[in-house]
Amino acid sequence: MMEARLEEGAMVNFDIGIDPAGLADDDLFRELASLYRTRLQTLRHGPDAALENHFKRTAELETEYMARKPGREVDPDRLTQDF
Repeated sequence: MMEARLEEGAMVNFDIGIDPAGLADDDLFRELASLYRTRLQTLRHGPDAALENHFKRTAELETEYMARKPGREVDPDRLTQDF
């Protein structure tokens, strides 16, 4: 696994990308949006290694988001127990 440090100090793992903790909020949201946008194609057509990487990267980015936004806005009408 190859790694490097960006000028801003964020670590880059060339296998999966920048350490989520080193991303600014806007960059974190952009990375999440990119993953969500490519999710179905990766699930349906990606090789096993791509799907595994997608799972791992999504978990890393979502974990970082939750750490930063524990009091995120939740729409109480979005999902209910009546389903």
